[in-house]
Amino acid sequence: MLPVSVVITTRDRPAVLARAIRSLLDGTEAPEEFVIIDASTGDGAAAAVAALFARPGAPRLFLRQATTIGAAAQRNQAVALATCEFILFCDDDIVCEPDCLAHLWGAMTADVSLGGVSAAIVNQRYVRPGAATRLVLSVIGAHEHEGYAGRVVGPALAFLPLADAEGGTVPVEWLNLGCTLYRRAVLPEPPFDGFFYGYSLGEDLSLSLRVARRARLGHVPAARLLHDSQPGVHKASAVGVSRMQLVNRYYLMAEVMERKSIGDLTRLMAWECFQLVASAVNDKLGRAFWQLLRGRILGLSDLLHGRAGKAVSP
Repeated sequence: MLPVSVVITTRDRPAVLARAIRSLLDGTEAPEEFVIIDASTGDGAAAAVAALFARPGAPRLFLRQATTIGAAAQRNQAVALATCEFILFCDDDIVCEPDCLAHLWGAMTADVSLGGVSAAIVNQRYVRPGAATRLVLSVIGAHEHEGYAGRVVGPALAFLPLADAEGGTVPVEWLNLGCTLYRRAVLPEPPFDGFFYGYSLGEDLSLSLRVARRARLGHVPAARLLHDSQPGVHKASAVGVSRMQLVNRYYLMAEVMERKSIGDLTRLMAWECFQLVASAVNDKLGRAFWQLLRGRILGLSDLLHGRAGKAVSP
């Protein structure tokens, strides 16, 4: 077995969780242990997990109830329990192809300068921004150069990497946490700071930007997975999600990327205004637009009154 601790956080998704775990257990390479932090209201997840690990030769399992509910907090709890030198962060609603972990492991062991590598999400691909978006990005100083794929530009705007890139490991500026392998030695302690709560939007960007100060990051297109995104209580409030998007983006820009000048704030506001205009046009001033607008107003109020990180979670 590979010296890898698989970290999965979950809440009330027993069947989906079991499918994700099974895709990793049935892979061509097996991880040494799984650390699962469960915030479920019932015992369905625990029963589903126990059945999967009852077979002889199964990886080591740590299954614990969440001490604090929220993606970042649960991941911190899991990493504290993990015993391996490599940490594989996985969402509970992914389905990995059989050789996904093998490709990630091969990339990591082939280049010791890599601190983390991510897998390609086959149903969430990078799409080049449209003409209007590219114009706004250039106005705020985020020029396209050779494309935006895998880059972090302007006020903490992160773009997915190319899912079908050719060759081996592709250099990138950030990693999402759908299925991402990190060297434990380069992770902050704890990996996620206390700012992130609930849905924890941007926690993956924050972590990878911090790791990138110590090691290189890579994307492995040959490592593939399906992300079967599921509904949940953390996504139930469109207003709450919109609120968190502004607050967390400001935090990432100002505190993680250390972009705090008047120019940086102006670029953030310009981008947010563009998002509102785009929503107004696309939704024709429908319900989605007003939810987005209300959330942004609440987020702005949080920032102005120093409540960032303390607002009610979506």
